[in-house]
Amino acid sequence: MTDRRYPRRDFLRMAASGAALTFVAPHLALAKAAAERRFVFVIQRGAADGLDTLLPYADPGYARLRGAMALDPGTAIHLDGSFALHPALVEIARLHAAREALFVHAVASPYRDRSHFDGQNVLETGGVTPYQLKDGWLNRLVGLLPRADKEAIAFSATVPVALRGPAEVASYAPSALPQATDDLMLRVTQLYQNDAQLHALWTSAMDTRDIAMGGEGGAVRPRQDGASIGKLAAGFLARPDGPRIAMIETGGWDTHSAQNARLAAQLRNLDAMIAALRDGMGGGWSDTVVLVATEFGRTAAANGTNGTDHGTGAVAMLLGGAVQGGCVLADWPGLASGQLLENRDLRPTTALDALIAQASGECFGIDPQRLGRSLFPKGGAGPGAAGYALPRLIR
Repeated sequence: MTDRRYPRRDFLRMAASGAALTFVAPHLALAKAAAERRFVFVIQRGAADGLDTLLPYADPGYARLRGAMALDPGTAIHLDGSFALHPALVEIARLHAAREALFVHAVASPYRDRSHFDGQNVLETGGVTPYQLKDGWLNRLVGLLPRADKEAIAFSATVPVALRGPAEVASYAPSALPQATDDLMLRVTQLYQNDAQLHALWTSAMDTRDIAMGGEGGAVRPRQDGASIGKLAAGFLARPDGPRIAMIETGGWDTHSAQNARLAAQLRNLDAMIAALRDGMGGGWSDTVVLVATEFGRTAAANGTNGTDHGTGAVAMLLGGAVQGGCVLADWPGLASGQLLENRDLRPTTALDALIAQASGECFGIDPQRLGRSLFPKGGAGPGAAGYALPRLIR
C-alpha cells in the first residue's frame, strides 16, 4: 500500500472493521450499552512534538528536516510501513499490538497561531478563536450525560478550563506542594521579556534548571510522576460509582532545546502513566477511552539548539480497552518544502474537534454529529470535518 512517491492517501491507515456508526434517538440520550464507559482526556501542555512521537520514517523529509536530531528508525517501534513509535512508548506500543490504541497524525484544533495560552484555550473551550467561549467542551459533555452519570474529576490542583462550566466537577491533587506549572513559567518569561536586566537573570535561571533536569544530556527527571498519577486516577475511575469523565494535566512538552533527552523523558512518563491507569482499572479498562492531545505541534525542522519551535500539525492518541485500535490514521500531507504549512509546519489534515466529537460520541453512544454541535458550537465539528471521514474509533 506504500508508494515511494508518498501520495497523501497512501498514508491512510484504518481499522479493519467497516462497521457503520450507530446513531441513537434525539436528545443526545446515553446508550445503555455505554453506561459503564469512562472517558479520560490527557492534555499535553507545551506543544508536544508529533514527528518524534510518531515518526513518519518512510517520508524522506523527516530525516532531511531533523538532521542530526532525527531519531534512528531502527530504534523506534514500527507500527506499519510508514510510521514508528518513539522507543520510550513501550507500553503504548503493546496496547497498539492488542488493538487497544490508535494514533491520528497531522491533526490540529482550529487555532493557527503559536501562543501556548491561546492555543490551550481554543483546545479546552472548543472555540474557533481564543477566549470566544467561557466554558469547556469537557464540561459540556458532562452536562449531556444522565444525572446519575455526571460525576467528573480533574486530577490537578485546580479545575482546568476544559472542565469549567455549569456542570459540577471535582478536582483532586496530592497534598504535596506542587511544582510550578509550565503556564506559570511561561507567563513569568513573558513578563520579563522586555526587561533587559531581569530577562537575562531569568534566562540564566531557566538554563540552570534545564541542566539540573538533565536537559544537556544528563538523566532527565520529569516534573510529574506519571505512574503515581495513573494509579491515583485509576483508584477513582475503577469504582462502580466512580466518575465517568476525567482530565489529567501533563506539562513540560515545550522542547525548544535539547529535545531528544527531554522528549524521551516526557514520553516515558506518559507511557508509565497509561500503564498504571490500565493496570489499576482492572476489568474497567475494557470500558475506558483515553484521549491524549496537545494544543499544537512543533516545527518540522530542528532549530539551532537541538530542539523545535512552535508549529501546527500534531499527533493525537486514543487508548483503552474500548478503542478499536491497532492502526494509524493519517491523510499524510508530506514533508517536502511545498507540502509544509507556511514552509515550516506539518500541515494538518484532520480536525481535532471532529476526532473529539466522534470518539466521545461513540464512547457514550451519542450521535457524533449532534454531539459535535453541542461540544463545538462555533465550529460545528462532526465526523469528517476539515478532513477525510474517520472510520469507527470505539468498539
